Amino acid sequence: MNGSSEEGIRLAKRVAALAGCSRREAELLIENGAVRVDGVPALLPQSRVHDHQKVEIEAGAKPEPVLPVTLLLHKPAGMPTENAQRLLVAANHHEPERAGMRFLPAHAKGQNCMTPLETGASGLVVYTQDWRIERKLHEDAGVMEHEVMVDVAGPVSPEQLVRFERSPARVSIGRQADDQTGLRFALKGARPGQIADLCDNAGLRILAMRRIRIGRVPLSGLQPGQWRYLSPHERF
Repeated sequence: MNGSSEEGIRLAKRVAALAGCSRREAELLIENGAVRVDGVPALLPQSRVHDHQKVEIEAGAKPEPVLPVTLLLHKPAGMPTENAQRLLVAANHHEPERAGMRFLPAHAKGQNCMTPLETGASGLVVYTQDWRIERKLHEDAGVMEHEVMVDVAGPVSPEQLVRFERSPARVSIGRQADDQTGLRFALKGARPGQIADLCDNAGLRILAMRRIRIGRVPLSGLQPGQWRYLSPHERF
């Protein structure tokens, strides 16, 4: 048996022969999740198959480009935003959404992070391939409201709370105990480091910070490290 037989042939070549289409069209069928090898979804056009393996193409599937998507990630505290994109893999897809939304490797390629967070903060970060979403978040960056839950050490006095009245943020107390206080910040045009500066000016030490909403889009039950798709009906 020669080497090429042992290695098999590229899946895209096999699919092109089966479907009677071009190699590029075969690649699109594979990237869209319309091809199975021995009953298992095959998503990489460059993977290799052997003659004895069964290759099937989903009935009615069309060789169309994968549509751009927007992914919403719960960035864990302590992870730099520039490293968080590595979490956009199938294993971290929010479980309740998996049944109705099929993750494709193309969904993680070319994603632009539009809403960075401080390394120490956790919460909602938006990645998108969609130029319309990118433009919206860029053009409305100065007026879009961010909601952030901030835990600070110790109690917060009325005098300290008053200091925030002269800031661009609306701040309220969510819960208060002897050792820490939970504050809710609603801030338009939020920038990394801005809430930390506001708290520092008020004499407050931050223990934890979590962004739970950007515009009208919530974190929506994601655990740290998990991500979900932006739904078609959601608008920032």
